[in-house]
Amino acid sequence: MIDNEQAEELFLILDDKLTKTVSVLKEEYSSVRAGRANPHVLDKVMFDYYGVPTPVTQTASVSVQEGRCLVISPWDVSVLKAIEKAIQLSNIGITPTNDGKVIRLVFPELTEERRRELSKQIKKMGEDAKVAARNNRRDAMDGIKKLKNDKILSEDEAAACEKDVEKAVQDAIAKIDAAATAKEKEIMTV
Repeated sequence: MIDNEQAEELFLILDDKLTKTVSVLKEEYSSVRAGRANPHVLDKVMFDYYGVPTPVTQTASVSVQEGRCLVISPWDVSVLKAIEKAIQLSNIGITPTNDGKVIRLVFPELTEERRRELSKQIKKMGEDAKVAARNNRRDAMDGIKKLKNDKILSEDEAAACEKDVEKAVQDAIAKIDAAATAKEKEIMTV
């Protein structure tokens, strides 16, 4: 690593952006329905709780029953209808059943066709994350080039920095590929 504050700052920014890219991808993958009950599908489901948009997970306990059924038990039973409506309006593709005390979401078995669709969606998400990582590389390389043109870095230092940037981006892309492969395997497992 080069002993230059501006180059160090470029690397810190690059590392931060690459880490965020990988974590956002993993977060997106956690909300993809895979045939098994996954409480993360409710992470982005919001409903109006006394005038404030509130995530379902902050007003109810969510548990998995028998592998394919989510049970949502609100702490305040008066919001049961609002939660049910929010789930119906969200795009998770599961119809909730309300028994007056809890809401149940039964995850249907995935058909082969649906598994293939989800697999394509997972690959696209992975490709989008790789594009973001490459854009981060381009930004870092531009920064190094500017430091070299401003005579802050020598040719050799700039080349070493570019090599470090390339390695960091390749590591991030490897993590993205690993996450995509793992999620795809999870989806395709019957």
